[in-house]
Amino acid sequence: MPEQSPDAGQDLVGALAADEATHDVPPDASTIMIAAVEAVDDAGTAKKKTIGVAGWLCVVWLVLLVAIAITGAVTDQKIPGLPKPNQDVGDFKLAPFSSGHLLGTDSSGRDTLSLVANGAYASMTIGVFSVLIGFFVGGLFGILAGYYKGKVGAVLGSTTDIFLAFPPLVLAISIVTFMGNSLWWVTLALAIVSIPVIARIARASTLSWAEREFVTAARAQGAKHRRVMVRELVPNVLPAMLSIALLGMAVVIVAEASLAIVGAGVSSDTITWGSIINGGRQDLTDAPYIVLIPSFVIFITVMALNYLGDALRAKFDVRESAL
Repeated sequence: MPEQSPDAGQDLVGALAADEATHDVPPDASTIMIAAVEAVDDAGTAKKKTIGVAGWLCVVWLVLLVAIAITGAVTDQKIPGLPKPNQDVGDFKLAPFSSGHLLGTDSSGRDTLSLVANGAYASMTIGVFSVLIGFFVGGLFGILAGYYKGKVGAVLGSTTDIFLAFPPLVLAISIVTFMGNSLWWVTLALAIVSIPVIARIARASTLSWAEREFVTAARAQGAKHRRVMVRELVPNVLPAMLSIALLGMAVVIVAEASLAIVGAGVSSDTITWGSIINGGRQDLTDAPYIVLIPSFVIFITVMALNYLGDALRAKFDVRESAL
């Protein structure tokens, strides 16, 4: 077998260097191209992390609503401008806009602005707590169903599909009719409606992340199932769940108003935006502002929550292709 020349490798390196010099190709051209692509990606990521002026306006609006709701809770929802017992309110019924009542009054002489402000307490309470319950219960079911692909996953997935088969509004009305129409029963009814939706989002996201290399590596190192779910899956599933939770709050606020309009909302002694709309329907011709003002507040709130949910989904690059 002939012995290979020790200079063969040096000759090859020299030929490649001569070819590079002949074609006038900068030796770091590929490095420059990679750096340019990375710079574009970094700029896009930095741009994605900002929510813009519209996003900050949405945050300010929601913070203002929360502050008003907390104030309503502290003051026990006492309504300024509410007529005293045995007081003649004939001159105040359906009064138009004035210096004393900037947004007018309803058929009972109550200030519409005060009603809407105090209604924020119950409406925001229902929206926040119902989604929180759905977030934790639905998230737990979804992660378990996505991680355990055997009988456990099949049972949890089938249960979620059964609840999704019921029309949400009909299911909520049935629960409220059977259990009662107090503030917390309505909250629980809407929470039960939100559980299967959040569970399905969590399950789809878990199915995607459970097949990643770092999850396989954790299992290979002997990590227990609970550690894999808590340390590896939950941090990656949370962004998708948070974005859906904000959208869920918007849906729940609209659902509460829908329940009030059909007569299945909270009891009459609790003020919500939906109950204000329901109470103003009989005077819609003479005083449409009683219905339009709380409807506009609901519209702005839902739009703010939807915008922030979309911004959060874009920031964390939540992909819904597996849904």
